[in-house]
Amino acid sequence: MDVFGSLNLNELALGLSNLSMFPCFDTAHYIISVMSLREQPGALEVSQRSPFACWFSSMLYCFGGAVLSALMMADAPVAPLSNTTNLLLASLMWYLVFYCPLDAVYSLASVLPVRLVLTAMKEVTRTWKVLGGVTQAGRKYKDGLFVMIAVGWAKGAGGGLLSNFEQLVRGVWKPETNELLKMSYPTKVTLLGSVVFSLHQCRFLPIHTHQLIFIYTLFIVTNKVCGNHSRFNPQSVRVNVLLSKNYLHSDLDIQRHNNTCFLLFHGFYPVSFHLLPVFFCHHYARAAASDVTVTSTPNWSIYTIKKTLIIHEYPKLHLAN
Repeated sequence: MDVFGSLNLNELALGLSNLSMFPCFDTAHYIISVMSLREQPGALEVSQRSPFACWFSSMLYCFGGAVLSALMMADAPVAPLSNTTNLLLASLMWYLVFYCPLDAVYSLASVLPVRLVLTAMKEVTRTWKVLGGVTQAGRKYKDGLFVMIAVGWAKGAGGGLLSNFEQLVRGVWKPETNELLKMSYPTKVTLLGSVVFSLHQCRFLPIHTHQLIFIYTLFIVTNKVCGNHSRFNPQSVRVNVLLSKNYLHSDLDIQRHNNTCFLLFHGFYPVSFHLLPVFFCHHYARAAASDVTVTSTPNWSIYTIKKTLIIHEYPKLHLAN
């Protein structure tokens, strides 16, 4: 494209297309995926009651796309688990996120700047998964446009598409959360990417592969970080708090999940906040009550540090799909 030449983006696009996902980007994907599982209602109880079920669910979050695409291509569903290095790395991240002493890894990864970087890195891996699925289907079905779209979609968003099965592993049955009935943002953007890469595979788009990779990666990363649905959006409560902006407590709607409301406060990592050290407290508070809405400024001095209230809403956005 002439635009890439005029803006000198060809070298950057080529560098991105040749970027290796292992180990840094894969590690970020595993961390965010396991964190997304941990933030599901009841996941912590499952991790204490049945570590194996928790591990199995984590592997579905991490490798669900590869497993689902293998099933669609009539390959062995356990083939993605044959890579011992990746499996051990994902298992290590699962252990650190769930069982690290003092929740050190989870607390550090949950700090907004760290999670922002990890989420962006995870979205980069999504491009390679979608492209890999489309290419895999294209080798077997050269003119099968819809097959390419389906396999690329499955490989890029398999964690979300298998969410009902993963919930059954944890003893939860929520048919209303079916991704086909109500698609989440990752599932939608993955479907869009699968359509675009499939059209390119069938030579309907006059653009180089590395340029398309760059455009799609830039699109999903910026939308994930800055979109209206994102927890990193400037209008979100947590970002307003971190940027010392005023917000209305009436915007903090904490809904009931199994009669339990979790307010998660981060812990014990000093950060610079307007030249004043702010320490995040790591604390769980459970309130067995119906839906709760904070309508006035609460006098929670134990949760207020230098007039800064850090709140993690549940359920969190699905970042692992």
